[in-house]
Amino acid sequence: MLALVIAVPLAFGIAFTLTEIAPAWMRRPVGTAIELLAAIPSIIYGMWGFFVIVPIMSQYVMPTLGDTFADVPFLGTVFGGAPFGTGILTAAMVLAVMVIPFIAATMRDVFLTVPPVFKESAYGVGCTTWEVMRSIVVPYTRVSVMGGIMLGLGRALGETMAVTFVIGNANRIATSLFDPGNTIASIVALEFPESAAGSLKLSSLLALGFILFVISFVVLAISRLLLRPRSA
Repeated sequence: MLALVIAVPLAFGIAFTLTEIAPAWMRRPVGTAIELLAAIPSIIYGMWGFFVIVPIMSQYVMPTLGDTFADVPFLGTVFGGAPFGTGILTAAMVLAVMVIPFIAATMRDVFLTVPPVFKESAYGVGCTTWEVMRSIVVPYTRVSVMGGIMLGLGRALGETMAVTFVIGNANRIATSLFDPGNTIASIVALEFPESAAGSLKLSSLLALGFILFVISFVVLAISRLLLRPRSA
């Protein structure tokens, strides 16, 4: 969910730029470049996060956030803790970069389905580009946009290696975004090789895998329903 909070505004900005602002010669190459980000293996994202994002987080982002919100109720706890660089916030940022191509591509495609006459009518009465997007395009495509966001959530839920690199891998309930943690996928990947056949630990990991399967299936099924073509 934190990854979506970061990714959705960026993906919306990309889709808005490609459909309403960017010149025609720029839209196709930039859109293709964004979509190609989805083809990068997750372990590459994990290595990039560990060697590039983690040092930036530990040296600049985490200390700045900690000092800024130290005396603010609730936020002081959320952004408190040792700035090691790894943690839930870092994992969310890496996941956000991974899901942006899926959400942005979906938003761009559904924005292009808006009948041109709707937008031309709005421009004709004096609406600005942002007003057309806010009052015409978004209301017309809101269900499909939510489907694209759910599709990005489904992509994030099952991510394993990229998260394992940067989340810290601690089996505890974190109270701060700087604290290390674990996801179902990362804990299964880390613990499964050490589980003996027939052991309670192996059964627990299989149960976790089944829970993750059910959650991912439900999320992706909802996204498919929301992305269905509109009936005439």
